[in-house]
Amino acid sequence: MRYLASDYGKYKKYGGNFFSIIFLTQAFWAIFQYRFANYCYNLKIPVLKPILLMGCLIWQKSIEIITGISIPYSVKIGSQFYIGHFGGIIINANAEIGNNCNISQGVTIGVSGRGDNRGVPIIGDNVYIGANAVVAGKIQVGDNCVIAANSLVTKTVEPNTTVMGVPANKVNSNTSEGYI
Repeated sequence: MRYLASDYGKYKKYGGNFFSIIFLTQAFWAIFQYRFANYCYNLKIPVLKPILLMGCLIWQKSIEIITGISIPYSVKIGSQFYIGHFGGIIINANAEIGNNCNISQGVTIGVSGRGDNRGVPIIGDNVYIGANAVVAGKIQVGDNCVIAANSLVTKTVEPNTTVMGVPANKVNSNTSEGYI
């Protein structure tokens, strides 16, 4: 649950107060639900785990309907995760997201590819993903990257770069500093 505290701290850093974060921020509701469900998913108690996961699955679906944010309990997400706006966010159950990452509304992190290239992304630390971006396939997004809004990323992104476009290409060596 220490990750939840770091997530809350990040929302507070961006200007939220306790009341607005807990009761009015739909993105935080989705993160809260994910953190609890992921905790249950990682439990080592065989009898209790399936019961808790069934409840978590129902809770996840209700949060998904209310917020438009789908974060399955098996996703691996590091600390200080921030969703800037709610709505239209889909994260594949096998995706991995590093520490201190921000994503905006409409982002999809999903499966793509064929044969040995089929898979889901691994996203590094300090990554900013802009609105309506799609990151798909068995790729890696390096640390300190920026993925511009409306980009389609299907190839590995080197650390400390900004990518943009469909398909996404490197546009400069600016890092995510200032975005996160």
